[in-house]
Amino acid sequence: MDSKQVSRRYVLKAGAVGSLAAIGLPTYIPAHAFGANDRVRMAVIGINGRGKDHIQGLSKQKDVEVVTLCDVDSNVLQAGATEFEKKYNRKVQTMADLRQVYDDKNIDAVSIATPNHWHALAAIWACQAGKDVYVEKPGAHNLHEGRKLIEAATRYNRIVQHGVQLRSSEAIQEAIKHLRDGLIGKVYMARGLVYKWRPDIGNKGPSAVPSELNWNMWQGPAQEKEFSKNYVHYNWHWFWDYGNGDIGNQGIHETDLCMWGLDVGLPEEITSAGGKFLWNDCKETPETLTSVYKYPSSGKVIQFEVRPWMTNKEDGVEIGNLFYGDKGYMVINGYDDYKTFLGKERAPGPARKAGGDHYANFIEAVRSRDKSKQNGPVETAHLASGIAHLGNIAYRLGRTLHFDPKNEVFVGDKDANQMLTRKYRAPFVVPEKV
Repeated sequence: MDSKQVSRRYVLKAGAVGSLAAIGLPTYIPAHAFGANDRVRMAVIGINGRGKDHIQGLSKQKDVEVVTLCDVDSNVLQAGATEFEKKYNRKVQTMADLRQVYDDKNIDAVSIATPNHWHALAAIWACQAGKDVYVEKPGAHNLHEGRKLIEAATRYNRIVQHGVQLRSSEAIQEAIKHLRDGLIGKVYMARGLVYKWRPDIGNKGPSAVPSELNWNMWQGPAQEKEFSKNYVHYNWHWFWDYGNGDIGNQGIHETDLCMWGLDVGLPEEITSAGGKFLWNDCKETPETLTSVYKYPSSGKVIQFEVRPWMTNKEDGVEIGNLFYGDKGYMVINGYDDYKTFLGKERAPGPARKAGGDHYANFIEAVRSRDKSKQNGPVETAHLASGIAHLGNIAYRLGRTLHFDPKNEVFVGDKDANQMLTRKYRAPFVVPEKV
């Protein structure tokens, strides 16, 4: 299939209202994907960063076969295929365009590890093509996309697993049960901490597009702009067109856990402040960010801190969460370790360190066709990402915002509501009707 045929097919898909068959889109869902004892054939899309972990994690699963690697950088793709062949002693199919992956009837499911601005659209297209999806965090680049991803997963009855691995940790599951059972009393506050070393990235300015990179496909839904080495392959995180800052990067694990532990959804009041105080580089997102999310109707609050350099730990935590109740508090360090401290004397309470396998949980749900088995269902892709987006909007507008979580709109704030979505670039458009 040539690129014009691929583009035409997915232009139609973006505006689809009727059946997929009516517009010439793939409707074939491999029967063997539903068999409890049959092989699940997978493609990994985006293999330079987190995609490497996807390949390794999925390849460990019984009766799961990674059959295709996809990347818009031909050097990355070739290196990935070579490494794969050496490690697993077999060849793997390579593709440069994710739409070709979706047209391959022999692929049952995909994992998506592209830059953030591609996550939701790539996952929606996969659902429309009959593929189950494991998508990296954040599941959406803006609030609107998260809602559309839920709609797509529901309409096409697809398993969509969000890459919030800590939800599969046995220790963290136990910690949440303690919170629900009242171990630390009435839980009223959660803190999320993201203290990661983020250096000066300088300002390389625009330059010629490398011959190995399909810059048009890399930009995808974003508006077209000149190439810069500041974007590819990691520092796109710090530019609004592609990333969401560290609260929307590492922070999604912690926003998710804040909401899970407090047993809340999106907030009603958001205040954020911060900025760039360290480096005179070209990052657009704040280096330091403090966000407060209030839930007046339930008497709860989330505090979130992003710091990039030279900072103290909080009870030993650089990346993690703290929960406060009227009888004690809980410290969650990383993805698989919790401790509790009870009473005024902070007496040590229950504690545990134990991990889990988020990929295994995804495959279990795919085989069983049972979404209730998922530890990281599609709703977490919307909510954990969404609260980070709300904090970023409050920061960018520089004022406290009031939000209606039921209708998912800001109250009487046109400027803020415009930032709930983005202007898309055809044919890479998140459809209004999935």
